[in-house]
Amino acid sequence: MSRFLFTTTPFVGHTRPALPVAKLLVERGHSVRWYTGAAMADSVTAVGATFVPMSEGDQSTVGLDEFLPERADRTGRRQAQFDFMHALARPVRTQIADLRRILDRQPADVVVGDAGFLGGPLLQELGGPPFAAFGISVLGFPAPDLAPFGLGLEPARNAFGRARNRVLDRLMRSGFSPMTAGMNAIRAEFGLVANNRTVFEHQLSASLYLQFGAPGFEYPRPNLPGNVRFVGPPRPLPSAGWREPPWWFGVRGGGRRIVLVTQGTAARDLSQLIEPALTGLAKEDMLVVAVSGSEDAPQIAHPPDNAQVAPFIPFERLLPYVDVFVTNGGYGGVQLALAHGVPIVAAGRTEDKTETNARVAYSGVGINLRTQRPSPGQVRGAVRRVLGEPNFRERARSVQREIEALGREDEAVAQLEWLAARNLVDAEDRTYAA
Repeated sequence: MSRFLFTTTPFVGHTRPALPVAKLLVERGHSVRWYTGAAMADSVTAVGATFVPMSEGDQSTVGLDEFLPERADRTGRRQAQFDFMHALARPVRTQIADLRRILDRQPADVVVGDAGFLGGPLLQELGGPPFAAFGISVLGFPAPDLAPFGLGLEPARNAFGRARNRVLDRLMRSGFSPMTAGMNAIRAEFGLVANNRTVFEHQLSASLYLQFGAPGFEYPRPNLPGNVRFVGPPRPLPSAGWREPPWWFGVRGGGRRIVLVTQGTAARDLSQLIEPALTGLAKEDMLVVAVSGSEDAPQIAHPPDNAQVAPFIPFERLLPYVDVFVTNGGYGGVQLALAHGVPIVAAGRTEDKTETNARVAYSGVGINLRTQRPSPGQVRGAVRRVLGEPNFRERARSVQREIEALGREDEAVAQLEWLAARNLVDAEDRTYAA
């Protein structure tokens, strides 16, 4: 039996994807503890892991906007830089202090964390257990053929494109220099030398990087970092208590094509995507299922006759019947759709969605509308095209086969067990006290 300590930033999207992995580890007899925000405590204990609370900096119960009210004054790249500094970099001091106390009480053979948890690789540098990161977005590590993360540019095809990328990389590093300086100040406090890594590069030093996706969705990478293992998206856990609504018969045997529309759980402004999709598809011969994300999200008062709107539906129950997935580009939802071979229409420009949606188009699994607010006509035209051109579904099914071959949560657990066995340490000889 090995001892695993999961560590995730206090966001649902950074924690939920790894729950199936933790559950399987518990079922295989391993000890699993989980250090994260209080809002995830029930989900953590439901898979058999022991919840360990954060001592401070837990925004999970109030949301990032309320926890950091200053971010409301920023938009676009300035807001992203603010988030990286205050939600990812600044908590590292607390993360290290908490993890040292936790590991002093009970050592771990491997620390496992999401790609945004920056305390993990730093703890490893300080002599802690090996750190295994898991990727919950597209692979953001730099490469000569790739523009800096966040621009949504396709890979360079020639020397001119690579030169462009070098210029853009210098500009990006300059723009993120306050965060780099902040991380280096933290490193200095712990006696570590400075480096020039951006937020997208800290996990290069992780002992293992489990990418929750498939190579066929990513840009080609001739020199993939040696710690990266593609495992595919873990299978979602069953949704306890969910019951099929009365209209579900139209899903299972209605005979019409089905379009699933979602903005995820964070985007509450339904005018961005759900409303234009419902309007644009209102006269189409199909069943449109729109998922608003949560019970307290705004609701559609009078949906079209061919539409059903729900605050929540387990995608794993619906996607086997879906013909097109219309999304703002949340990485987890995109990967789950591809795991069912469903082609995609994407419209989103916030957070990492620019990069995810660029890969939707590049990989051939769907259409990227390249906007945050598509018109009804844009959605209708893209859905018609995806339905009418079989190459989109063929590419989606190709990625689906790739995902199944990767092993998903089974392979993730096998990789973590391998790391634990390779790096097993004698707890009596190691201390994590400051």
